[in-house]
Amino acid sequence: MIKFDQVTKTYEKVQALKDVSMEIHKSEFISLVGQSGAGKSTLIRLIIGEERPDSGRILIDDIDVANINRRDIPYLRRKIGVVFQDIKLLPKRTAFENVAFALEVAGEKLSVIKKEVPKILELVGLKDKAKAFPDEMSGGEMQRIAIARSLVHKPVLLLADEPTGNLDSINAWDIVQLLLKINKQGTTVILATHAKDLVNSIKKRVVTIEQGEVVYDQQTKGKYVL
Repeated sequence: MIKFDQVTKTYEKVQALKDVSMEIHKSEFISLVGQSGAGKSTLIRLIIGEERPDSGRILIDDIDVANINRRDIPYLRRKIGVVFQDIKLLPKRTAFENVAFALEVAGEKLSVIKKEVPKILELVGLKDKAKAFPDEMSGGEMQRIAIARSLVHKPVLLLADEPTGNLDSINAWDIVQLLLKINKQGTTVILATHAKDLVNSIKKRVVTIEQGEVVYDQQTKGKYVL
């Protein structure tokens, strides 16, 4: 589904990624681990076309992301859901409205929005919070809404960059359980995280990055190794 072919990315004199080559297959769940500055976030920004590699290729379904016209990037991103540690919900909109907003900006019909948003809220376990505003929800609930918003276009790939970083251990595990549930339904999930205990509990593929290079790639029942 995704192929990194000798990808290198440098910011000024700092090499964020160095000759990274790996393949990510459809419906996989991958924990991407590494210290701060190792290159995890750079890798995610390259996948969504926010950054372009200095050399090498990133292929998503045989399409080279680096060669996609800038005006076509939004269409690429509709196939890719992204969740960050910084939740960025709209404070003056309800949970329903926050999720609906992603459909509104894409020009979706109101009838479709009214039909699809409740389904997504139910998927993340927050149908009863549809009318709640962000300041009326817990950190875990807000992150679930952010995940719901990332799912509105039925993405084939979900990128989660430190989504549990601001949560306690109970809420963090709840978010991981939700990501596993989404993965089980066929969505490929890449979870970038520092959370050793969570990674070891997931028991899926683990890719470890150090100083911009993939140093470990445990295909099954991986563990957090640094």
